[in-house]
Amino acid sequence: MEFLRKSIILGLLVLLSFLGWAQVNQELLEDAFAKSYASEKNGDFKAAMDPLKKVFDESSYEINLRLGWLNYNAGLFDESIIFYSKARELKPYSEEARFGLILPKAALGRWNEVIELYDKILEINPNNTVAMYRLGLVYYGRKDYSQAFPLFKKVVDLYPFGYDGLLMLGWTSYFLGNYNQAKVLFNKVRLYNPNDESATEGLKLIK
Repeated sequence: MEFLRKSIILGLLVLLSFLGWAQVNQELLEDAFAKSYASEKNGDFKAAMDPLKKVFDESSYEINLRLGWLNYNAGLFDESIIFYSKARELKPYSEEARFGLILPKAALGRWNEVIELYDKILEINPNNTVAMYRLGLVYYGRKDYSQAFPLFKKVVDLYPFGYDGLLMLGWTSYFLGNYNQAKVLFNKVRLYNPNDESATEGLKLIK
């Protein structure tokens, strides 16, 4: 019985010690993030990294994600990719980490990798309209209208009166030679935003 009593007491002491350490650690992390946000607010992205580096934990999704963001904004794209990639590793289903990783890769012009990331997001979440729309923009920018069309169409199917989707589906239809469809879409855009310059320009070209 004496051995059991001592074991219980020892266990309680270990537990209390762990809880105390966890509380201190939480306070340090909160302080580091608070200081980081304050520096970011002042536009000093490099200074915003310093408090996080002092408490850096490779296994922390949150710290890796934030350092990815700060390095991107500081123009350190390769470093940003490293941190965002680690965050994605830690949370394999994270759309957040992939959207973040797209930023520095797009800045470096690594468009094939950007497309792969958007494809993966849509594999995980087929109805992610942000990924659909942005991937559509990538193909549209490449003048690959046949690839852009189904993406914008699905955005419009899900958001039939959404300005961005309607406008881009209108222009994509126009460049594919579907003028009647483009006209219908541009007119819908003008219902959302009367006298919209882009839609008005599209209608003039059709006439």
